[in-house]
Amino acid sequence: MTTHHPEAISDNAYRLLWAGFTAILAAGVGFAIRGGILDNWAAEFGFTNSQLGEIGGAGFTGFCFGIIIGGVIVDKIGYGKLVLAAFLFHVVSAVITFLPNASMPQDTVYRFLFWGTFLFAVANGTLEAVANPLVATLFPTNRTHYLNILHASWPAGLVLGSAMGWVLDDRIGLHWKFQLALFLVPTVIYGAMFLGQKFPKSEASEKGLSLAEMFREVGLLGGAVACFLLALFFGGVLGPLFPESSMGAYIGYGIGGLLLIAVGLLTNFSIGSILLFVLFITHALVGAVELGTDGWIQNITGNILSSEEGKWLFVYTSMIMFLLRFCAGFIEKNIGLSPIGLLLVCAILGCVGLNLSAGITSFAGALVGLGVYAVGKTFFWPTMLAVVGDRFPRTGAIAMSIMGGIGMMSAGLIGSAGLGYAKDRYASEALQVADASTYEEYKAGTPSRFLFFGEVVGLDGQKVEEVKKIPAKERSGNQQQVVDASITGDRKTLIADSFIPGTMAVIYLILLLYFKSIGGYKTVHLAGSTAEILDPNDEVIPAHEG
Repeated sequence: MTTHHPEAISDNAYRLLWAGFTAILAAGVGFAIRGGILDNWAAEFGFTNSQLGEIGGAGFTGFCFGIIIGGVIVDKIGYGKLVLAAFLFHVVSAVITFLPNASMPQDTVYRFLFWGTFLFAVANGTLEAVANPLVATLFPTNRTHYLNILHASWPAGLVLGSAMGWVLDDRIGLHWKFQLALFLVPTVIYGAMFLGQKFPKSEASEKGLSLAEMFREVGLLGGAVACFLLALFFGGVLGPLFPESSMGAYIGYGIGGLLLIAVGLLTNFSIGSILLFVLFITHALVGAVELGTDGWIQNITGNILSSEEGKWLFVYTSMIMFLLRFCAGFIEKNIGLSPIGLLLVCAILGCVGLNLSAGITSFAGALVGLGVYAVGKTFFWPTMLAVVGDRFPRTGAIAMSIMGGIGMMSAGLIGSAGLGYAKDRYASEALQVADASTYEEYKAGTPSRFLFFGEVVGLDGQKVEEVKKIPAKERSGNQQQVVDASITGDRKTLIADSFIPGTMAVIYLILLLYFKSIGGYKTVHLAGSTAEILDPNDEVIPAHEG
């Protein structure tokens, strides 16, 4: 144990913290650049908003496979091997994404972009399967603070990626493939930083807990959340194989059911922790509202105001997140907010901020609305991970990794795809009301679908982008109707999105009351040597307690 940093349990703790920081930075850079080139893909290949949402969604769903599988095996195979796997996934994802060209059929291009994005997400998930439990283990007495620092790298990557996209796309006109290749730079750096390092073990692994014991608190309840989202994913992937029936969806649910049975067999059909189940459900909402919105917010604000202002606003909100994530420890210690109290305040701000953003008419107004939203979403993801690390040490890396996977899977299947569907629905409805004949001229050839909501036919992305390039004074009446309908669709989409943090606020309030009823929020640790460095007010439980 180092004598220089009493909060850390390893001499190389800060080297590993910043290596993880750089790894997530690479993910943020790639994510931001992909978000910025959605309009390039729409213009070059004629994708609808729903198609773009599905491709962007693969950037979340693939993450789930990386983080869940990685979280299950990380204590068995070691962190170093997972870092190497992530590095290779990043490189392969770049190669696949660079293959499409305009001469290919649209469905072929779609598949290349979808699976390239999916593998990029697998790499990101594998890295978080390393970084989250690693930092939680390295800093057991101050997880909220250090996990927020670790995840400050995400908005930092968004800032860098957005800035590079703004300069290279809007100013220089560099092709989107060259822009996307830039995420490989931090990829090489994180590989070098992790190289040759010695890694600690989680509390559960240190105490010799088996895989079954680590899974027991997840149980059937927690497994059901993850398996439901996996069922949706497999149903979506297999759906095109059965275009005339719902067989793909049925097979997806079958796969999800088999996976849930496997969890039951592994845990002797343990029900699992109700608290962990609630946290999993809530983190699904976190993924939908934070990352799902992040994938579209630059496109939405750029459409309402201007493309350049949309990029500036994305950098602005990301900078707020980056700076505030270094302040989580200060807020917790000096303002007196517990992690749950902090999450409650953030959910309220997120709901208010999205509603304010829906009504923006100027850049100054957008700074206010999006600023409130940015403050709200800042602490969601890392603080939720800290809560799981604090309350469920017996699960090792598993519960934390499953929850991260649930958040990302939800972002892709519900957040990104759902917002794309909402944009298509509200924009098409607005144009049909304004002029049905104009809608017929500009409607897409492919219908939009989302979960159990009704099928809609949105607007053709390529045609809309062509109209938006025409100066406002030179547009015909019908062309202006198309632009206005697109903006109306974006405003209504943000209002619909605000119901998610509103629901989260209710859940956090209930959790706050629950912890108050049991004596307040406390960190739980397994009995043994680790407990010697804990705050005396923390709870210490037997490692193998049933």
